[in-house]
Amino acid sequence: MAPIVSELSNLTDFVVKKGNGVKGLAEIGIERVPDQYIQPIKERIDMHQALQLPSDLSIPVIDMSKWGDRKVMDSICDAAEKWGFFQIINHGVSVEVMENVKTATVRFFSSTAEEKSKYTKENSPTNHVRYGTSFAPEAESSLEWKDYLSLFFTSEEDASTLWPPQCKDEALEYMKNAEPVIRKLMEALMTRLNVTEINENKSSLLMGSKRINFNYYPKCPNPELTIGVGRHSDISNLTLLLQDDIGGLYVRAHCTDANGSIVQNWVHIPPISGALVINVGDALQIMSNGRYKSVEHRVVANGSKDRLSVPIFVNPRPSDAIGPLAEVLETGERAVYKQVLYSDYTKHFFNKAHDGKKTLDFAKI
Repeated sequence: MAPIVSELSNLTDFVVKKGNGVKGLAEIGIERVPDQYIQPIKERIDMHQALQLPSDLSIPVIDMSKWGDRKVMDSICDAAEKWGFFQIINHGVSVEVMENVKTATVRFFSSTAEEKSKYTKENSPTNHVRYGTSFAPEAESSLEWKDYLSLFFTSEEDASTLWPPQCKDEALEYMKNAEPVIRKLMEALMTRLNVTEINENKSSLLMGSKRINFNYYPKCPNPELTIGVGRHSDISNLTLLLQDDIGGLYVRAHCTDANGSIVQNWVHIPPISGALVINVGDALQIMSNGRYKSVEHRVVANGSKDRLSVPIFVNPRPSDAIGPLAEVLETGERAVYKQVLYSDYTKHFFNKAHDGKKTLDFAKI
């Protein structure tokens, strides 16, 4: 008989070190989330409050089929400035490729704990491949209801050799198909920052490294007590997110109430078939000197179904220094951020629990 939670002598050992993850915890038939996963009340999403929004408040959906049309490019820049989040349709990544990578996600997380544990921090043959659970268990006072596989791309050869066989082909194919989309988005966003050409140096800074994650959110017995992912902003330049049809991603939006006051609300990003969710990360906020906004977001736990998502994080290279672009400051605009080594910024982010946008303080002047 499978052990119940009260009989697990060391929950962290079962979930983290032995590779069972939250998925393994959910599958032993628990009726209540363990105390370690219960979030403080202020970190839970009040679903009623989140749904009480103006009917016209929604994340922009941008049709990319007429790429090159100035209106499309302006819509991308406007969305990055106002929302920091938007969805794109008719982007050129085929439905087949997207469905294949979702299938591969399920395939990997359906592997045995022994198979998945080959890629834990203690066992993985490389720092570029990591299977884990929550975000930073060693730093969190309350754990997140999520398992993940994180794959840092260095080369196709390394990926073919080191990435898990359950998903490496689909991950590589998806990343390859996303490349033209990433470049188009960057080209559009740069026009408003006075960057007329993405040369080799700019390309490194904007798209020099990429990471793909496979996120798995098992069905939760008490979704109101925990969270799938805590509130945070990404540290990327851009993130391209493929989500399934379950829903549960919320962003913190600045809204105007009936009295004209600015209030903050958690707005749901509804799944759209064939769409990709795009969001600005901290690195692009820093390089744009605050014009483009990275935005807090989080994921609720689901009480009826498993959920998955596949983000691609588009980053500078670890060895790059990030700061406001020269083209942004050439008009005399005062720099809000200093130059920081991107590897130092990422290290600061990953050494603590999710805490909203506080990582940005690391780069402020």
